[in-house]
Amino acid sequence: MSREAETDDAPAGEPLPGALPDDLCAELIDFRRDLHMHPELGNQEFRTTAALKARLERAGLSPRVLSIGTGLICDITPGLAPWDGGRPLLALRADIDALPIPDVKTVPYRSTVPNRAHACGHDVHTTVVLGAGLVLAELAREGRLPRPVRLLFQPAEEVLPGGATDAIGAGVLDGVGRILAVHCDPRVDAGRIGLRTGAITSACDRLEVALDGPGGHTARPHLTTDLVTAAARVAVDAPALLSRRVDTRAGLAVTWGRLDVGHACNVIPQHAELAGTVRCLDLDAWRDAPDLVHAAIDEIAALHGAKCQINYVRGVPPVVNEPASTQLLHDAMAARRGAHAVEGTEQSLGGEDFSWYLERIPGAMARLGVRPPGSTVRYDLHRGDFDVDEGAVRAGVELFTAAAMLA
Repeated sequence: MSREAETDDAPAGEPLPGALPDDLCAELIDFRRDLHMHPELGNQEFRTTAALKARLERAGLSPRVLSIGTGLICDITPGLAPWDGGRPLLALRADIDALPIPDVKTVPYRSTVPNRAHACGHDVHTTVVLGAGLVLAELAREGRLPRPVRLLFQPAEEVLPGGATDAIGAGVLDGVGRILAVHCDPRVDAGRIGLRTGAITSACDRLEVALDGPGGHTARPHLTTDLVTAAARVAVDAPALLSRRVDTRAGLAVTWGRLDVGHACNVIPQHAELAGTVRCLDLDAWRDAPDLVHAAIDEIAALHGAKCQINYVRGVPPVVNEPASTQLLHDAMAARRGAHAVEGTEQSLGGEDFSWYLERIPGAMARLGVRPPGSTVRYDLHRGDFDVDEGAVRAGVELFTAAAMLA
């Protein structure tokens, strides 16, 4: 689907260079649909990496595949001269991996890979950064690019603790002074962005709990460890207990996604498993979360006589938008479409490994609107029916090219 928001109060005067030509926009939509049809999981994005490399090389650029095997970076400098290490690079980041869920849409570009789908919009992020790079490369040839830019196509965002850590280890931030990104938001109309200074996402960790006991007959629970009750109490009481040990403003939340215990109605099992996530709005509380979660679950398990093993997998801290970078994104969108195209947004409980970059350099992430303007239908993220208004591609490209011209 493809509709774009009107820009009735777009800025007057001399237009900012870097608008997206219609023919290139059509090509980019085809590119996005091709990615959508061929989704690849984290650290397996070989076809995606090859397609990006080929298109950038066709534009006369010199992309470099990351040493970790997938993903790539590509520098664009004034005059397309080799980057000399002088002025810091502005990085534009996209994540390129898909999710392990089936695509249930009825569209010509539906996923051709069973149980794989671009259900988080990474195909859009990738296409936006590619398109921005192609436009900026043309400006560089014309001598109109004011600063060097690095395109960063990062693998494995969906794999905790995020492919950003491996990408950083591969040197993607070397020479970078600022980094920008977008993330699809089905609550915002295509042609608009949502912005927030400070934390815009939350921390997210993975939690796995195993409970063990001798098992027994349901007629004599007093002679054994009732693991069904113990697992149920952990599931219910751990979140409640944590809510009384952490400042409620920190937004620390344990939410279970799996509870597996027992096989017969008259048998108390010997083993139970729970798995879920720990999410947190506050960075300091997130740093304390493992110890707090361990203590709470251990206490509940001990109360019921269950042996407990906890696997707490560190994920990502919150994405904390730096003020100057957030202002740059605001000014860039206002320059393209007018101030009406920028709206405030709330802090999400979702996690994003873009946060690891912002632990090291200034940067910001914008929420890229993908909802058809006027639509009441919402295709939420991480669902098999997720789709976007492809007008978001043009909006994202022009946001990034404007940011590069204004930075």
